[in-house]
Amino acid sequence: MRTYGLYIGGRWEERRGRYEVRNPANQESIAECAVATEAEVDRAVQAAAEAFPNWSARSYEERGEYLHAIAHALKERFDELALLECQETGRPVKEIQAHDIPATISLFEYFAGIGPATTGETIPVPGEYLTYTRREPLGAVAAITPWNFPLWLAALKIAPALAAGNTVVLKPAPTTPLTTLEFAKITESVGLPSGVYNVLTDPTPATVGSALCAHPLVNKIAFTGSTATGTKIMQLAAPNITRLSLELGGKAPFILFADCDFERTLAQALLANFFAQGQMCTAGARLLIERSIYQRFLDAFVERASKLRIGDPSDPMTEFGTLHSQAQLDRAKHYVKLAQEQGARLVLGGKQPQKAEFQRGFFFEPTVFTDVQPTMTLACEEVFGPVVAAMAFEGEDEAVRIANATDYGLAAGVFTQDVGKALRMAHRVKAGRIWVNCYNMHPAGVPYGGFKKSGFGREVGLHCLLDLYTEIKSVQIDTSPDFFDWFM
Repeated sequence: MRTYGLYIGGRWEERRGRYEVRNPANQESIAECAVATEAEVDRAVQAAAEAFPNWSARSYEERGEYLHAIAHALKERFDELALLECQETGRPVKEIQAHDIPATISLFEYFAGIGPATTGETIPVPGEYLTYTRREPLGAVAAITPWNFPLWLAALKIAPALAAGNTVVLKPAPTTPLTTLEFAKITESVGLPSGVYNVLTDPTPATVGSALCAHPLVNKIAFTGSTATGTKIMQLAAPNITRLSLELGGKAPFILFADCDFERTLAQALLANFFAQGQMCTAGARLLIERSIYQRFLDAFVERASKLRIGDPSDPMTEFGTLHSQAQLDRAKHYVKLAQEQGARLVLGGKQPQKAEFQRGFFFEPTVFTDVQPTMTLACEEVFGPVVAAMAFEGEDEAVRIANATDYGLAAGVFTQDVGKALRMAHRVKAGRIWVNCYNMHPAGVPYGGFKKSGFGREVGLHCLLDLYTEIKSVQIDTSPDFFDWFM
């Protein structure tokens, strides 16, 4: 079994207090991690603040060399990291090999090269002045990440923060800290200076997270998680006026028109809802189907979903793993019960699989409801599990009304072969990312973030580097030989 300390200021620190990390597929203990307190939070932030001047003084090219080295080290440990993340999340290893590790590598390679684009500008002003701007890093960044995509979501914050010249204190989710702790070993192996990357773990999210968010030396908080937690973080950050970026909940509409490419759309609908067992903020859990093909598409969707291979997440043949925890299992059951009470019709799943091999884990079948009304709880609240709400619509206007009828606006999918219709829908649906005839694509250069209660700030891409991890300083130089004495 693996054991980990806290990683602070380039050193591993052991603690008497420890807690277990368990595999959600069988509830077996796979690691022991140290328990941080507010004292360790303070020391980690101090270490990051002390490392900042030297790290930020390095050139973009030099920092980029470290990020390239990290990407190379990630490639060398590809299979090990994929299996470890499978064991701590309960997601199929084939998903993590196909998405999480490659996407993490891509982020470090992208930000290693894009750093020099962080430029200022020369601004013409009246008079004889040289006026220009420069972008400067912020300082110590607190990164707080959830349990569903632990390494990739951490990299979304670490890579741009380091590229811009900031330092990082990471607080991973209590149940999935292992790949981010292994990442600390990778930063050691490439010689990343002490204090530039720090990791704190604890079994109760509030202790370390709250102390980080309220710390006066934290200059920026980058958070991915629930809207409720995002609200608390805003409150904690307010006294210090700490900068924030929040990627929060979602209830994405997956909108398909009668003229869509049927087979392509079917494949993407399955991906949108059952990748990671639906435990993702971008899950297309509101399946909006144009009425003329509603029953045909729903039947095909249910048939394909019923054939997904549920099994041991570490088996390369498994297509659908386990939910992450008892809390997630209880949450899925709650929404199934509530949907039935409110009149939705269950057409697939809605329960735990009965085979003996699934009884030790938090397995839950792919679940589909029909006869869902847009005002039902299932259509409005984020389940964060494999529970799909299918709804019919007539025409673009109704599709837009249903799509926009939630508090969230993180992502949406539009499926049609009519280019004009696709563009109109993309412009009218209120979400930070719109996929047309594809879904859940996350290239390293494309901004990602939400509207409404799905948060603010755009991770990934040049906008991320400029807007989230640097600030603008204006410099004005009087080049005239003359001067004006106001009091003469």
